[in-house]
Amino acid sequence: MAARVLNVNVGVLGHIDSGKTALARALSTTGSTAAFDRAPQSRARGITLDLGFSCLRTALPPQLGPGPGELQFTLVDCPGHASLIRTIIGGAQIIDLMMLVIDVTKGMQTQSAECLVIGQIACQKMVVVLNKIDLLPEGKRQSAIEKMTKKMQKTLENTKFSGCPIVAVAAKPGGPEAPESENPLGVSELIEVLKSQAYLPSRDPSGHFLMAVDHCFSIKGQGTVMTGTILSGSVSLGDSVEIPALKVTKRVKSMQMFHTPVTYAMQGDRVGVCVTQFDPKLLERGLICTPDSLHTIHAAIISLKKIQYFRGALQTKAKFHITVGHETVMGRVMFFSPTPANFNEEIQENVFDFEKDYLYQEEYLSKDSVPSEENKANDQAGEVPLPKQQWALLEFEKPVTCPKLCLVIGSKLDTDIHANTCRLAFHGVLLQGMEDKNYTETFLPKLKVYKQKHKEGQVERVMDDYSVIGRSLFKKETNIQIFVGLKVKLSTGEDGIIDGGFGQSGKFKIRIPGICHFVQDWEILVLATVAELQDGISELRALEGEGIDSKIGFTGSRSLYTRADAVARGGYGSSLDLKLPLECLSSRLFLRDQADMDYGIIRHQVMLAAFECACKKRVQLLFKPLCWVQYGLHSNPLGQ
Repeated sequence: MAARVLNVNVGVLGHIDSGKTALARALSTTGSTAAFDRAPQSRARGITLDLGFSCLRTALPPQLGPGPGELQFTLVDCPGHASLIRTIIGGAQIIDLMMLVIDVTKGMQTQSAECLVIGQIACQKMVVVLNKIDLLPEGKRQSAIEKMTKKMQKTLENTKFSGCPIVAVAAKPGGPEAPESENPLGVSELIEVLKSQAYLPSRDPSGHFLMAVDHCFSIKGQGTVMTGTILSGSVSLGDSVEIPALKVTKRVKSMQMFHTPVTYAMQGDRVGVCVTQFDPKLLERGLICTPDSLHTIHAAIISLKKIQYFRGALQTKAKFHITVGHETVMGRVMFFSPTPANFNEEIQENVFDFEKDYLYQEEYLSKDSVPSEENKANDQAGEVPLPKQQWALLEFEKPVTCPKLCLVIGSKLDTDIHANTCRLAFHGVLLQGMEDKNYTETFLPKLKVYKQKHKEGQVERVMDDYSVIGRSLFKKETNIQIFVGLKVKLSTGEDGIIDGGFGQSGKFKIRIPGICHFVQDWEILVLATVAELQDGISELRALEGEGIDSKIGFTGSRSLYTRADAVARGGYGSSLDLKLPLECLSSRLFLRDQADMDYGIIRHQVMLAAFECACKKRVQLLFKPLCWVQYGLHSNPLGQ
């Protein structure tokens, strides 16, 4: 039986010339066809231009399970030059563990910071490697290492990698020109730290096969080889795989893992797949998959978060470089959020609900957002209320092929690479792709995103207890029916709802459920908070023993009862079977004559009904007995 081999993908990231490739070479036991800058262009320029892959095999540590076996670290050597950030992002999406390589003589640099940001998005664990310690004077080496270690700990304390291991090494003592006989420093200690940080990554062989291809070349007489990392599912000899970019399907002839022939590979494995011949120049990098399992999309809806180190606002209609897998294209964004009433609502992860209404945003809402006038009015402190989740519609300049729920990163890669600024703007998850080229007509109408608009008019006159007539808001020819149900706010503080048109001149009717004013001398409008209702009920119960007699009536534009039906006579022992309809937010209680007024007590049962209504509607009512003296009373019978 073959020994168990657990594969963990380790990204080697850092600023250019921090010694990443030298470190990968010092750690590796086997190199792939794309390891250690073997490409002629890389050798000519002396820098890493593409992803390099090699592996380190070591004994399986105890925390990864009992039994014999080996732990294989697949090292993904990412380029460090700023112009190659697309390649770095592509490499970061296939790693389980990250090594951030820092030149100990220089500390954190611009691309070091960008790599740290990518690591926070793409992986769960990190090891910091302070490289080139051989360049430090031997007498001051230890103190310099300790000083840089403290600096890095301070840099990382507000990140997910706070407290991560920091190891000092010299991967290539003496520099690139030094003889190979020079032994690296600290590499054996680094291997032990990597083993201690290794964990069992989530691996699932079920589902559709999907592989990110990063290199492609042909072997005469055998076929074309695609090397890459399996993102999901599994593949076996003889399987058919699709190359969506070329719209062709090929048969798997052979496979290798680091020069070792295999017949099967699964999620997380680094593998070379040889298929029947095609021109490798047509596929520098991309995806291969189970036939018909991937689709090409022209636009997408993503959930997203702003990267905190990006300076400036994320504006709707702005263009960003959108990276999906190994592919980067230009795309335009439109940000939107839940409606303000649902800002704090828990959102189901990785699901988008087309049945809900959403609010259009001029920019992504963050702590740095400039408060709008409306937000300032709603929040006297001027703080912008932030939703728990925000989304964006991405419209690509050219179609992309990608799986659902894949990582998406938005960047401003046209920023000056010498500027000391983060170019990564946001990251998110692709929730819904739009395959139809005419998605603006066939798909977008399903997306219910609304803009908030503000317009002012005047109240012309009061129509009845609960309605007013407004004007100067709509033109004569406006179809007011499409605005029915929208909210309005009166300058006196009341909230209302547009109920319909009034006449032919653009006037309209506003219904105000909670309007608070006297309609007749013998009518009192009573509204109450839940707490005040409870206090009122307690006081009414205390008066029951006094045998106070009252006559009471109840009216309301949405009442279930007429005025006559609502009259009850007798003391507190009497039963008044009165229930408020759920849509009734306020009601008027009236007293029949002056004698009743002198002993005008709001009945216990009515208060209970109002309290029940308040609970079910989850609305606040205001308890406000109005000017008892005005009605000839010398004191408030309720003691309020």
